[in-house]
Amino acid sequence: MFDKKSLKDIDVQGKRVFCRCDFNVPIDSKGIITDDTRIQAALPTIRHLLAQGARVILASHLGRPKGKPSPEFSLCPVATHLSELLGQQVIMAPDCIGENIRHLSKQLSDGRVMLLENVRFHSGETDNDPAFAAKLAALADVYVNDAFGTAHRAHASTEGVARLLQPAVAGFLMEKELQYLGGALADPERPFVAILGGAKVSDKITVIENLLPKVDSILIGGGMAYTFLKAQGVEVGQSLVENDRIALAGDLLDKAQKQGVTFLLPTDHLVAETFSADSPASITKNADFPVAGMGLDIGPETIALFEQEIAAAKTVIWNGPMGVFEFDNFAKGTFAIATALAKSDCMSIIGGGDSVAAVNKSNLQQQMTHISTGGGASLEFLEGKNLPGVAALTDK
Repeated sequence: MFDKKSLKDIDVQGKRVFCRCDFNVPIDSKGIITDDTRIQAALPTIRHLLAQGARVILASHLGRPKGKPSPEFSLCPVATHLSELLGQQVIMAPDCIGENIRHLSKQLSDGRVMLLENVRFHSGETDNDPAFAAKLAALADVYVNDAFGTAHRAHASTEGVARLLQPAVAGFLMEKELQYLGGALADPERPFVAILGGAKVSDKITVIENLLPKVDSILIGGGMAYTFLKAQGVEVGQSLVENDRIALAGDLLDKAQKQGVTFLLPTDHLVAETFSADSPASITKNADFPVAGMGLDIGPETIALFEQEIAAAKTVIWNGPMGVFEFDNFAKGTFAIATALAKSDCMSIIGGGDSVAAVNKSNLQQQMTHISTGGGASLEFLEGKNLPGVAALTDK
């Protein structure tokens, strides 16, 4: 990231700025936005552009409308909400391309904002169609990408336009995401701990392989822990195991040992016989795992072990829940991790999805150093992959 231009490197006075944001927010049947985290995250960039006298053209997707207009995926509620937040009327464009929209973009005066309609109402967006990208690029003079959540997608508004509108720079949110994630991977303060959870090992293999040479310890929870335990010869009853990944899990454990990385797996579990919210559960140690039981959360001994590791850490990346977080009875392990991170004085980077939901549900957002807005993008970044939306930006 540090070799890419950012908003601070360019003059936008009087220029039309195409700013790709991530306004993919939950909207209820009455058109009310139920969580505006992503909109709030884009405000520093939008306010900076307005203060500098830019003519701001905002673009985003919402949901998956399959390349044609669908009223339930309209960005109109976002325009209304943004108008309130910015204290000025945000012009809502009826589409994102076309002669009418070009005319509107030319009419826009300094310090005013227009929001384009959902870019995914055209199949050219997800196809990264050059002709569609050219129509979007024709609306502006400068490109800003502040949508980290879609940076792993090579779509027209995230990658295509950036190649046509130069300079193409990172917005403040994009810059912040890449500084925290990139900084943690490149030069972390140690001990550096990764906490990984979620259902499947297969979802996190590349992340583990990429992190092994960089971290001091890895803590594994969630369903994926059972494939690793099985690789160690532990019987795990009816727990979720990816049988085709057991050998690979064993290889990763060997690699960790050879590289001197502490690889912590659960030593006790909250076990139930059925996968349901109110299933009666009991605490079981690895050696006593019941044949009919399935592990649905980490147990108190494991929580204490993980808390100890977090307390000693200076940098922590957390991605994925420790148990079946959507069931209150099996969310204790996940909440315990959030609380331990909040109490610790480490740099805490929360990477997307359920981990973010757990932090928000615990009201501990303020105690975290950085909460990523991009689940898939942060995961691919941790895997060491190139993000097309970042690669397309102008080099410093």
